[in-house]
Amino acid sequence: MLQPKKNKYDKHHKGRIKGNATRGTRLFFGKYGIKSLEPGWITDRQIESARVAATRYMKRQGQLWLNIFPDKPVTKKPQEVRMGKGKGVKDHWVSVIKPGRILIEVDGVDILLGKEALRLASQKLPVKTKFIISYNLNI
Repeated sequence: MLQPKKNKYDKHHKGRIKGNATRGTRLFFGKYGIKSLEPGWITDRQIESARVAATRYMKRQGQLWLNIFPDKPVTKKPQEVRMGKGKGVKDHWVSVIKPGRILIEVDGVDILLGKEALRLASQKLPVKTKFIISYNLNI
């Protein structure tokens, strides 16, 4: 699973997701991509399963880029533990997503193959997404 090699602080606050994404809103590497339409947290397992679904469908053709990385630790306390006694241990890692963020990019395949691969990948994600095409692409 994806996770940082090291981090400055062990535990983070939950936080609130306000507004739209200002960075990572354009395609940089690929011709096609999926863009988030709503805010949310995407876990390391969901990112990995989306990557596997897309690469399996493309059958090692083309290239795929993940533009998100889970760098926020989420803590969890065990079942049936009383209130208090601290925050709990790190359970998993998440990536905080705002609307407008490009999640995955694909290049080196035709549009039908890329669209279907990204559709399969987006089914693994907990946010609504939209298929986008690079604006300087001549089809």
